[in-house]
Amino acid sequence: MSYRTLEVELDHGNVVSKGAEALPEKASGLLTILHTPPLTKLRPIGLAKGQFTVPDDFNTPLPEDVLLSFEGK
Repeated sequence: MSYRTLEVELDHGNVVSKGAEALPEKASGLLTILHTPPLTKLRPIGLAKGQFTVPDDFNTPLPEDVLLSFEGK
């Protein structure tokens, strides 16, 4: 048994390939539908302005022990 991933879209209940690769004539498998809800309205720029300040040392390197902990050491 082998597995393939194809990018498809549903069009009125029909599965349509989005890529150059043709869909097989007959197949079985699982279908996962990725649904992105539409944005109701755009968030304004500067929404949190004045609610916090970035510290002066924000871009300084992390201590070695913290860096090693990200690597599971």
